[in-house]
Amino acid sequence: MHALVVYGRAVMADGRQATAYWTTGPGQGQLRQEPLREPGPGEALVRTLHTGVSRGTELLVHTGQVPAEIAPLMRAPFQGGEWPGPVKYGYLSVGIVEKGPSDLEGREIFCLFPHQDRYVVPVAALTPLPDGVPARRAVLAGAVETAVNGLWDAAPRIGDRIAVVGAGMIGCAVAALLRTFPLERLQLVDVDRSRVSVGSALGVEVVHPHDAADGCDLVVHASASSAGLQRSLELLGDEGEVVELSWYGAREVSVQLGSVFHPRRLVVRSSQVGQVAASRRARRTHADRLLLALKLLRDDSFDALITGSSPFADLPRTMKALASGELPGLCHVVDY
Repeated sequence: MHALVVYGRAVMADGRQATAYWTTGPGQGQLRQEPLREPGPGEALVRTLHTGVSRGTELLVHTGQVPAEIAPLMRAPFQGGEWPGPVKYGYLSVGIVEKGPSDLEGREIFCLFPHQDRYVVPVAALTPLPDGVPARRAVLAGAVETAVNGLWDAAPRIGDRIAVVGAGMIGCAVAALLRTFPLERLQLVDVDRSRVSVGSALGVEVVHPHDAADGCDLVVHASASSAGLQRSLELLGDEGEVVELSWYGAREVSVQLGSVFHPRRLVVRSSQVGQVAASRRARRTHADRLLLALKLLRDDSFDALITGSSPFADLPRTMKALASGELPGLCHVVDY
């Protein structure tokens, strides 16, 4: 295919353009077209198959709740625009290489790219899917990578009693990995009774917060709520630890620290996927961690985390429905 040079960059000679989803303001978004250029040396052209919507971070972006003081830290690798908007945001893209190095052409890949039907990126930004990982399931790589990093921070031990509070996409991913550990007890805790079926598919007991067992060595909190964090502290045994995976954006969080928190020497520790956990940082790169997450997705039970899908053309309406709660569930997949 021949290319034309416009403003120093080669664009598709056939005039093909890419279509991308942009958040244009709080609660608003639209599909926009932009030029699609030819890949240069060391780059590849990707045709998107599926993207996933991160209900935590992406809905905070959609609703305009990104704190200004940490906006630079929240930039996605291939983000377009700046907050408060318009901004092109997202990082769970699975596609197929249409043009690039011969060893990659025709390969299915994962990339930290926003919702867009075709794009050109450096080859180094692409991770080929391991054998046995379907493209649709691979959109969960971000959630599983967050869970891996959280467990590197948490360092569960043999025979531990552990609760995961919050059975959203991240909490379920953490529980799915923990079920392979030799634990004495593992409970997934959530107020939503519908999560029982997801827990059953994962092979993990799901209980209501009032019924959760206390005396835990470790609690992983992922409910993104004050009530969930408070209950996490209550479930700990003496000198136990809560590892906080929730992302709250600009929302305030309150917990009671005036009673047993200090006498029982309880700990709340943050875990954030932006950096590799300190316990592995000297020996693992971001690429190592992502590849590990993708390999873990060979487990068919992760399909239980995909609870909805819609076509790319409907994404502006879908984002509104996800933000309002009209579309509940865990991972929502966008099909191209």
